[in-house]
Amino acid sequence: MAGRILRADIDEVRARVSIVDVVGAHVTLKTAGVGSMKGLCPFHDERTPSFHVRPAVGRYHCFGCGEDGDVFQFVMAMDHTSFQETVERFASQLGYTLRYEDGRPQEETSGRLRLLEASKAAEAYFREQLLTPQAAAGQRFLGERGFDLAAAERFGVGFAPQSFDALRSHLKGRGFSDAELLGAGLLSEGQRGPYDRFRGRLIWPIRDVAGATIGFGARRLLDDDKGPKYLNSPETPIFRKSQVLYGLDLAKRDIAKSHEAVVVEGYTDVMACHLAGVTTAVATCGTSFGVDHIKVLRRVLGDVSTTDTRALGRVVFTFDPDEAGQQAAARTFAEEQRFAAQTFVAVAPGGLDPCDLRLERGDDAVRKLVQQRRPLFEFMLRRIVAEHDLETVEGRVAAMRRAAPVLQSIRDRALADGYVRTVAGWLGVSPDEVRRAVRQAAPRPSGPDAPAQAQHPPADVALRQLERDPASRLERDAIAAFLQQPAVLGRDLAFRGATAYVANPSLAIVRDGVLASLDAVEAPDFSERVAASVPAEIVPLVRTLAMAPIPQSSAEGVTAYVRGIVGSLVDRDILRRKAELLGSLQRLGGSDPEGAKRLQEQLVELERERRTLRQE
Repeated sequence: MAGRILRADIDEVRARVSIVDVVGAHVTLKTAGVGSMKGLCPFHDERTPSFHVRPAVGRYHCFGCGEDGDVFQFVMAMDHTSFQETVERFASQLGYTLRYEDGRPQEETSGRLRLLEASKAAEAYFREQLLTPQAAAGQRFLGERGFDLAAAERFGVGFAPQSFDALRSHLKGRGFSDAELLGAGLLSEGQRGPYDRFRGRLIWPIRDVAGATIGFGARRLLDDDKGPKYLNSPETPIFRKSQVLYGLDLAKRDIAKSHEAVVVEGYTDVMACHLAGVTTAVATCGTSFGVDHIKVLRRVLGDVSTTDTRALGRVVFTFDPDEAGQQAAARTFAEEQRFAAQTFVAVAPGGLDPCDLRLERGDDAVRKLVQQRRPLFEFMLRRIVAEHDLETVEGRVAAMRRAAPVLQSIRDRALADGYVRTVAGWLGVSPDEVRRAVRQAAPRPSGPDAPAQAQHPPADVALRQLERDPASRLERDAIAAFLQQPAVLGRDLAFRGATAYVANPSLAIVRDGVLASLDAVEAPDFSERVAASVPAEIVPLVRTLAMAPIPQSSAEGVTAYVRGIVGSLVDRDILRRKAELLGSLQRLGGSDPEGAKRLQEQLVELERERRTLRQE
């Protein structure tokens, strides 16, 4: 295995990779002023965007949970890769040949990168096999469901031959070891040794949000196949089914653009929806829709809280009308409060899933299915009411008590009151009776399992809590502006700002780091140079300040703001020094005429400096 990657190559790869593109594959980013973008943090649940990216310096920072780093650290945190694997992965994508300290050229590693490459090679093999005569059963399956070969190509659908080790032999011929193929979930271990996990099945590649193939879903085709109807890849270092949504790599841009996502139940449903024009459809991969799926989807949706319901995102779930579908709806509703977005349910007439609906009634019927959605709250309330005998007093009371916690959980109180009246009408009781039942319902849970909106502070709350008095706020804002836009200050104001008095001890250390790095004021990584010159415990503060939002939306506004806020710090420092000199002058009285003269000259010079500062 190769040794350490040369520092020059690491820097070169970092410079070539766009942090906006990499982060944007996981998080919907929006402009947050000049030189900054923001979105929902991928590292913790939140409703107000507190995650900021500054492309010019190649760094991200979350003001809610404190996560901070560069493009390499982001990928390492998201994909659980080592530093070397991450650099090698980017180098491979760029076609850049790395050099190592031991002089050897770049070698393939046996870590995550190799598993990804094995999965990519397996996908290519499966796709080739779909075009062979041996794949007739798979071709027939697709055709019977309204999918031609062009559709299969679009979604990467392939075929696994009915063979003990055809895939294994193919990939071993391309340099992959059994250990790597087992690690990628492509082989299973048997008494006679490793064998192909997927045999005689139609294959769907499962990709992460960035489009890398990380696993597979396989559909049974042959009568003599005694395995499950759908067989997915096992959990591997690159595939965690609770964190993956099938089709998200294809749907993410339209989800971010429309602020709408459609969650269906299977691979063919995703295909049918996309081909019918519902290009925001995704599906889970062999598991129920859960908390981790919500986290992934919210980041792509840009799912933030707002009082304007027109600006809220929308998540539409399609459920089968059978008992399993009803249970899936109940599980989804239990997590609904984690969304800021409005949630809906779409149930096709006749209980058809989107794939069958498209096959029987055409593309327009699939589009109408999504358009004719019903709010998830209404769906759940109707389900609860339908489970009780409303012809009896006991049944109506039981239904009201079951419905009360659902009504109590509706965040929009006006909407909740509307549903109170609706449920009262269904039950034939007065709205006041339902309201009393709602008041008696258990309050929302608190603690670690509470809905996510109470877990973390809104954007920049950490900065607001640094110090609450106006003096420290000025110091904080001025140093943040200095760290982010030092080049606009000019040499004189930059030096004066870097030597101004700062009362807050932590901020004063950052100010000292600014002064020590002043020679590099034009460098794009100025804030990182400051971070390198302060004690380790102060580095997080430097990076937080370096990512703090500047309240301006134009380049001219940023320049004026930065010069103005640093100028205010300098102006305060001048006034402080004048007060000290006046105190000294008063204490002299008439005992030292020469000393008094020198103090008066200093006062005049300070006033001249202050006037000059105000004119700039």
